[in-house]
Amino acid sequence: MVSANRGDSVEVGERFRALATAELPRLYRLARRLVRDEAEDAVQDCLLRAYRSFAQLEHEAAGPRWLTAILVNCCRDRERARARRPEPVDLTGVEDFSLYRTIADEDPFPYSDSLHLDFLQQFGRDDVWSVLAALPVIYRTPLVLVHMEGYQVKEVAFMLEVPLGTMLARLHRGRKLFERQLWQYAEDHGLLREGAHP
Repeated sequence: MVSANRGDSVEVGERFRALATAELPRLYRLARRLVRDEAEDAVQDCLLRAYRSFAQLEHEAAGPRWLTAILVNCCRDRERARARRPEPVDLTGVEDFSLYRTIADEDPFPYSDSLHLDFLQQFGRDDVWSVLAALPVIYRTPLVLVHMEGYQVKEVAFMLEVPLGTMLARLHRGRKLFERQLWQYAEDHGLLREGAHP
């Protein structure tokens, strides 16, 4: 009886190891997007919690989404521990800001036939990450999960334990903040001059 239990335990451990190994790069990438420098710790927390409750996972095909939900909760717990109160966010004028309209009004690339594309092509991957990382976590997390990881808004609302309406509002405000910060970043880093970026 003891050896059978030990065999079951080894099999469960091997199945968990296979799932964790396959998902580790994706989990780490997601954690970097959510909690930046604390990503390794968040992934370790995630894997520890997941291992403890692995027996509750009914269908192993659901493993990647299950691990993502656990990781999101671990990242959220870290953010809560770091800041016991919500980050102050300046939303002044954010609803009225339109990146499309601002680019057209400011005309940062005179003589361009594709003004908006020329603007967006000034940004490298690191530039976009810098802008995204500067957003408060309350807006950054939904943007990453929906627009970069491909989760449905309802799934993200469930993961973050907020009503769907609240999640839709956060996504809307997050996109507006991202657009405004993108424009500010371009101004601060000289990306609005023609030919400033290869």
